[in-house]
Amino acid sequence: MLIKIYSAAPVGIDAVPVTIEVHAVPGFDFTLVGLPDTSVKESHERILAALTVNGMENLRRAFTINMAPADIKKEGAAFDLPLAIGMLAAAEKVKAKELEHYMIMGELSLDGSLQPIRGALPIALCARKAGFKGLILPEANAEEAAVVDGLEVYGLKNLMEVVRFLNGEKKDELNPEDTFAPMRVDTQALFDELAFPSDLDFADVRGQYKVRRAVEIAAAGGHNMIMVGPPGAGKSMIAKRIPSILPPLTLEEALETTKIHSIAGLTNKKKGASGSLIVQRPFRSPHHTITEVALVGGGQNPHPGEISLAHNGVLFLDELPEYKRSALEVMRQPLEDRHITVARTKETVDYPASFMLVAAMNPCPCGHYGENNPAHPCTCTPAQVHRYMSKISGPLLDRIDIQCEIEAVPYEQLRDTQPGESSAVMRERVLKAREIQNERFKHSKLVHCNAMMNAKMVREYCALDAECDKLLEFSMNRLGLSARAYDRILKVARTIADIEGAEDIQKKHLLEAISYRSLDRSSYLG
Repeated sequence: MLIKIYSAAPVGIDAVPVTIEVHAVPGFDFTLVGLPDTSVKESHERILAALTVNGMENLRRAFTINMAPADIKKEGAAFDLPLAIGMLAAAEKVKAKELEHYMIMGELSLDGSLQPIRGALPIALCARKAGFKGLILPEANAEEAAVVDGLEVYGLKNLMEVVRFLNGEKKDELNPEDTFAPMRVDTQALFDELAFPSDLDFADVRGQYKVRRAVEIAAAGGHNMIMVGPPGAGKSMIAKRIPSILPPLTLEEALETTKIHSIAGLTNKKKGASGSLIVQRPFRSPHHTITEVALVGGGQNPHPGEISLAHNGVLFLDELPEYKRSALEVMRQPLEDRHITVARTKETVDYPASFMLVAAMNPCPCGHYGENNPAHPCTCTPAQVHRYMSKISGPLLDRIDIQCEIEAVPYEQLRDTQPGESSAVMRERVLKAREIQNERFKHSKLVHCNAMMNAKMVREYCALDAECDKLLEFSMNRLGLSARAYDRILKVARTIADIEGAEDIQKKHLLEAISYRSLDRSSYLG
C-alpha cells in the first residue's frame, strides 16, 4: 500500500513542500531515503517507542519511505510526526483520505507527546501557498502559525490526538463537547496588545545633547552610527534606548522578522512575541567573543546569525575593538547589500540583514585618552593606542554613516532632577521624518528609508545648490573622504532636512552631516 504525507523543510527563512511516500508490505523492516540527515534517520527509534507506549506497536509491516524532492536536505526531528502518521496510514490505522488536505509537522517524545519545532511560521506560509486546507503541528507552535490567514491550524498535544483527528473521532471520549477546533489569532489585536512602549526611555539620559541629536538622526534615516568615548559616559545606556524611538514594525516587517526568529527557534523566548508574532523591533547585543559564523550565519547546517536576527532592528556591538577583526570584516558586505548569502558545498541559503548598526568603543585600552581629568589620566602608550584603534579597519568605519565622540557627563548635569526629553517626544520627530521618506519611496519595494537609497536615488533626492556643492568639495578634500563617504554624507544631510521638514538640503544640514564624518582617527593613530 502506498501512502503520501505532506510536510515541509525550512530553506533559508522560507520552507519548501516535502512529500513523504510510504510503501508497506508484510514483514518487519524500515528503509528511509531522500537525503535525510542523522536526526531524521533516528526518527525510527522514537516512532517505535511512541507507538509502543500508545499500544500500536504491532504494525507488522516492512516500510520503505521516500522523502521527495531528494535534492533538498531534510534535517531535524520535526519529521517524526508525518513519518509516524504515514506508517500508521499504510498499516490502515489512520484513514488516508484526509491526508491530502493537511501538511503535518511535529517532533515526537518517546511517550507520543508533541514537542515544539522550529520554523512554524514559514511552514504555515508554505502550506497556504501550496493550497492545503490546514496544518497539523504541536500545540506550542499553533499560535505562531495561526497568524497566517486562510489556513486552518490545529495545534495538538500528542500522537493519539492526531490519529483521532484524522479518523474523524472525538478529541476526548469522556468529554464529547471537547472537539477539535483550529487556532484563531486576531493579528491586529495582537499588535495592539504587544506593541507596548519600551520600558527604557531617553528621559533617563542626563546631558549628552549632541549624541542624542545624532541618535535621533540615525533613527530617522536608518543610519549606522558609532560612539567613541570614555567608560561610563553613557554609550551603552543610549544604545539600549534607540528602539524606543524607532517606528513600529509594519505587518510585513513583523512577519519577516518572526520568520527569521522562528527558523532560529527563538519565537517562544522573545519578549513581545507571545509565542506567535514579533511586533517590536529586535535589539541584538552579542558578546565580543562571538565567532564569524554566529555573527553572520552559516554552519554545517546553515542557520541565521546575529545580523539576520537583528533584521528590521538594531545590532549593538559594544566595545567594538574587542571583537575579532575577522568577524567584523565579514559584516562589510551585509552592511552594503542588506542580506547575506551563505554558500556551502551542498546548499546555498540567503538571509536578510537589513539592520541598523550601532557600535560603541573607548578611545584607547584604558578608556581615558584625550580626557582633561587628573583623576583618570590615560596610562596607554602611543603604540597601545595605535594598535587599539587599528583594530577597526578603514573600510568598515567608512560604512558607518554617523561617527560621534561622547564625553563624560559633568556632575552638574548628573544632579539635575529634571528628566531629559522623553523617547515619546523624540519618536514623534522620527515618525514625521519617516512619513516623508515613505512618501518619497512609495514606488520602491526595496527602499524604505534614506540610508537604503542607491546611487541613482542619491542623485535624484540629494541634489545640492552651488554653494553646498563647493562646501562638500572642500570638506571631502580637507578630510580625505572616500566616494562612499560622499554618498553617506548626502544621505545623512537628506535625513536632517527631513527632520526639519525642508524640501531641499540646505547649508546647515550639510554642515551637520559633515560633522558626523569627522571622527579624527589620526589623533589616535599618531
